[in-house]
Amino acid sequence: MSIYHRAELLVSAAHARQFPPDLGAEVAFAGRSNAGKSSAINAIVGRRGLARTSKTPGRTRLLNFFELDPGARIVDLPGFGYAAAGAEERAGWESMTTALSQRAALRGLFLVVDSRRGVLARDQELIAWASAMNCPVHVLLSKTDKLKRAELAGALAAARRATAQRATVQAFSAVDGTGLDEARKQLNQWIKK
Repeated sequence: MSIYHRAELLVSAAHARQFPPDLGAEVAFAGRSNAGKSSAINAIVGRRGLARTSKTPGRTRLLNFFELDPGARIVDLPGFGYAAAGAEERAGWESMTTALSQRAALRGLFLVVDSRRGVLARDQELIAWASAMNCPVHVLLSKTDKLKRAELAGALAAARRATAQRATVQAFSAVDGTGLDEARKQLNQWIKK
């Protein structure tokens, strides 16, 4: 399985005009604040500290484009549900997300969902938004290392019901490596299309 050893931050965009050229392949990572997006990116790419992690919700405030290889990028989106961000800042995120959705390079979306919370209304909205653009969604049910086996089985079943065939779902833990190979395989499929 490919691990991107040369991965690096390409640009932190505060506006769509700062996005890199719309060439190659991009895969976006989205999710509620503190769901584990940055940890998932670091684990999947195999580069500790590539995406900055924090216990404080809302750390990612810009769209961060990371180049994995020439023409292959991932995009770390700001977490949604972060109340401390002002209305103007949230509106800016929405306009950048809309601009991202119109890029030919966008091949797929990882939606990181905390397994202890499940797929919530805002997650459903994001899945519907991606489905309307024919952008495939792969749900990483994160932090599964914090669940017992029966709880995990229930969380997976509930997430699959909630996504109603509009997304694929897998268990994932950046801490113990659960689902890491599967997530890497999905990233590679999208990047190599």
